[in-house]
Amino acid sequence: MSMDANELLKKVRKIEIKTKGLSQNIFAGEYHSAFKGRGMTFSEVREYQYGDDIRDIDWNVTARHNHPYVKVYEEERELTVMLLVDVSRSRIFGAQGVAKQEMMAEIAATIAFSAIQNNDKIGVIFFSDKIEKFLPPKKGRKHILHIIRELLDFKADNNSTDIGRVLEYLTEAIKKRCTTFLISDFIDEKDFYKPMSIANRKHDLTAIQVYDKREAQLPDVGLIKVADAERGVEKWINTSSANVRKVYNKWWYERQLNMNLTAQRCKVDITSIATDEDYVKALMGLFKKRGLR
Repeated sequence: MSMDANELLKKVRKIEIKTKGLSQNIFAGEYHSAFKGRGMTFSEVREYQYGDDIRDIDWNVTARHNHPYVKVYEEERELTVMLLVDVSRSRIFGAQGVAKQEMMAEIAATIAFSAIQNNDKIGVIFFSDKIEKFLPPKKGRKHILHIIRELLDFKADNNSTDIGRVLEYLTEAIKKRCTTFLISDFIDEKDFYKPMSIANRKHDLTAIQVYDKREAQLPDVGLIKVADAERGVEKWINTSSANVRKVYNKWWYERQLNMNLTAQRCKVDITSIATDEDYVKALMGLFKKRGLR
């Protein structure tokens, strides 16, 4: 359901103030450190000097000269950053903290503002089980505000999720290597190993799962009606039954395990953030982990 124009404008402004501040004061250095190597071209080597990053040592040249040499890079003018954002029906669920939709919007906006702080272009692909909308990469505040409006108010044609499909589209549509963030609740029963592996070989992919804790563990609250937003069906379940809770929790655990193993096999960094948690801390951890490599 779309919100009215004034309410939407207030929400956009609120997210802009919060996320722009985060990107300027907290994430700018971490973002640059985490993704700088992807936007640089090798130029030459020089002798190692005290304070140089040992990760830049060129071991072949060092072996030939019996003295450490480091690679010197020239930074490319800009990176292209793509956000792949899940807009399927399940993102509307929000029993704890903010709804997944709003947290996804804030995370995407924070990354977008971090990107333009570094003079990068930012584009978005909204997806369900099809490609819902493609916003080509551009720079500037006006473009980001348009992205935030769409993140908050976009209504998908389709309900379910197909992560493999959006990754295939990314591989086909974006020719130049780009830094990509896949933001989803990962409620997708299909296997996406092959398209994720191919996409990450061509591009630089990072995955961010946003979930609600009541999706992870059923509370013991008796008989409740649950809705599968993606399939459009409702049913009653008895949460007081230890067996019902056990079966559900096993399903969730196995799904999470499969998601993480798939990302690991594809060499994709992934982080999971609950809607009542601090996404700032989670993103900082993700950026720092990448920056250390």
